[in-house]
Amino acid sequence: MASTGSFSHSGRQARPETVMIEAIIRLVLGNLTPLLFVLAFVMACCLKAPPSHGMRLFNWLLLLPVGLGGVWSGGFHVFFPEIASRSIGWQPSPFEYEIGVADIAMGITAIVSFWRPLAFKAAVILCVVLFYFGVAANHVHDAFAGGNFAPNNFGALLAVTIAQIILLPLLYLRAKRETGGE
Repeated sequence: MASTGSFSHSGRQARPETVMIEAIIRLVLGNLTPLLFVLAFVMACCLKAPPSHGMRLFNWLLLLPVGLGGVWSGGFHVFFPEIASRSIGWQPSPFEYEIGVADIAMGITAIVSFWRPLAFKAAVILCVVLFYFGVAANHVHDAFAGGNFAPNNFGALLAVTIAQIILLPLLYLRAKRETGGE
């Protein structure tokens, strides 16, 4: 019964605030990458270094949703494949481990890019955008051809993935123009 969230481990009815806190934690952890995407915009607006807003947003997108979000989702694919698969509406597969390792590798590389020059960031976004394009195409196909509208197949995560496919190259080009390619 403890898995329903309405009972404590002792079997007694959980207090309402405990149930609410559990629901908030599930909401945040289940939507971490979209929340990190929004946080990147907040950080880019609140902090003033580097001076270019476009470069700040570019850096924070690489660090937060691409970097931390990639490590987070990769960790779920590697260590909790049943949970990850179920949230996508798929069956667990041996390929889940491989996708998880790829997500973790791209995430760590994106995190490192936060402190690296623009040329390093260019290589990161090339890899990430190509990967995300394949991911997005597969999820859209699965939704319309297979009727899979599970939250992590056709929801906020897909919207953020598509937004990053568009934003990352545009922000890179803007940063290159503003910095002279440095």
